[in-house]
Amino acid sequence: MGASRFGIIELGVVISIGLVLGSSLSEGSLETGFYSSTCPTAESVVRSTVQQSVHADPSLAAGLLRLHYHDCFVQGCDASILIAGPNAERTAPGHSGLRGFDVIENTKKKLEKICPRVVSCADIVALATRDAVALSNGPNYDVPTGRRDGTRSSAGDASNMPEPTDSVDVLKRKFAAKGLSASDLVVLNGAHTIGTTACFFIEDRLYNFAANGDADPSINPGYLTELRSICPKGGDVNARVALDRGSEFQFGNEFLENVREGNGALQSDASMYQDTSTRGYIDSYFGLLVGLLGPSFESDFADAIVKMGQVDVKTGSNGKIRTVCSAL
Repeated sequence: MGASRFGIIELGVVISIGLVLGSSLSEGSLETGFYSSTCPTAESVVRSTVQQSVHADPSLAAGLLRLHYHDCFVQGCDASILIAGPNAERTAPGHSGLRGFDVIENTKKKLEKICPRVVSCADIVALATRDAVALSNGPNYDVPTGRRDGTRSSAGDASNMPEPTDSVDVLKRKFAAKGLSASDLVVLNGAHTIGTTACFFIEDRLYNFAANGDADPSINPGYLTELRSICPKGGDVNARVALDRGSEFQFGNEFLENVREGNGALQSDASMYQDTSTRGYIDSYFGLLVGLLGPSFESDFADAIVKMGQVDVKTGSNGKIRTVCSAL
């Protein structure tokens, strides 16, 4: 999935919808097909709008995925990230570079004409993410819906977002605070299979890692040359680098293979394989029997993002249904 991990994002275990999943996972009831009677075309409207947008600009798929992640990690999956205005959540430094707001707003306008005050912005974000992943050749999974929108949005609430420079231990703590496991961290971090990051976030890693005046020695030498050609010292810090070398628009486990080979752009990505507590999860997706007897990255990712999409959701009488996603 920018500035926080996320220019960036994280990952998966099999779950049962409706099960209490952790201290930060909401006990409110979400259900697949929540709008089947109140707005039967809701999911198809979201899908068609996302299709049009991603076909026009394939990079928006990663943008929508990152938007969902950033929304859920601050106050839960309540669309508070969509609010515009001074000091709103989206203005926090950790949210810089977020994209996809127009896609969500355009979808909401269409749905308000068909089903006024029925479909929440929070559900639109979750559904749009599913469709963006599917359009990138990723898994097409069911999204439980029934979220309501938050009633506050403050940049100050985003102070504890995961960061690209965080150690694995810090990332695990931040994920655990949301009811997400170490395996969820690894799988959701695999969302970097699509998208890019800015040279700004890897500059120190290329030229002054750990203040040593040189590059991170864990970077594959050939990849280091490639990265330095895209991000020359003193060059444009806003230039973009694919998070998944050679495959920034296609969802798959190639990103994890790149990480194993020292071809991960972000320090937090590389750390996933350097740390013994997370390396095993990555290795489990490779081998002769993977896909037959072993775990499936695509399936685990779907489970993990559904799980993340239930973090601190508002349901029932909590929250509201906004008519404009960018305004409280």
